[in-house]
Amino acid sequence: MDAQKNQKKSPALGIEPSFNKLLLQKEELEQKQLHLLQVVESERTSRWQYAQQCDELSSEVKKLRTELCTFKKEHEPTARAESTGSSSPSHSPDIDPAELRKIKKVQSFFRGWLCRRRWKQIVDQYIKSPHAESMRKRNSLVFKMVEAEEEYLEQMEILVTCFLRPFKMAASSKKPPCTHEDVNSIFLNSETVLFLHQIFFKGLTSRMESWPTLVLGEMPWIQVA
Repeated sequence: MDAQKNQKKSPALGIEPSFNKLLLQKEELEQKQLHLLQVVESERTSRWQYAQQCDELSSEVKKLRTELCTFKKEHEPTARAESTGSSSPSHSPDIDPAELRKIKKVQSFFRGWLCRRRWKQIVDQYIKSPHAESMRKRNSLVFKMVEAEEEYLEQMEILVTCFLRPFKMAASSKKPPCTHEDVNSIFLNSETVLFLHQIFFKGLTSRMESWPTLVLGEMPWIQVA
């Protein structure tokens, strides 16, 4: 009896180390995926905000152009009269191209700094927002569901391969320790349950490839009564 117990326990002991390694790898992947989801959502919100800002700035530019056109039309005759009346061309306000390039470089650097600062503020605000918290809870629930299903499937495989099938073989021997009716009453439909959960787990993992656009209500096997 002790030898049989050790033989029954040995498959489970061999599975535990590999299962723990898989759990650690899965937790690392989940953390990376959560971080990527937060980055994607923050990019979406920032893109929408930047689109609004661009629309507002374009409308302001149009207004300034119209005002500039009207200003030119109003002050063009006086400017022409002053230009013809001036005899010395030394008063023309020409700007040095080198100085102009320096000014543009400083402006571009300042605009980039403002964009990076605004981006950091948007990301920080989103991480602390209720939407990000709900996304973290949603991810945690879904990953726990997949993890529990995988663990249950492994336990069912151990039950069928290490206990049910050996008992069936023993019941078919010349000196059976138990009958087939006893085996069926103990294990019932364990093989059918294992088969159904293998199908469910396969479909669940295939749907998880399209995460986070996964909608659990779309899974037909969840709606089966």
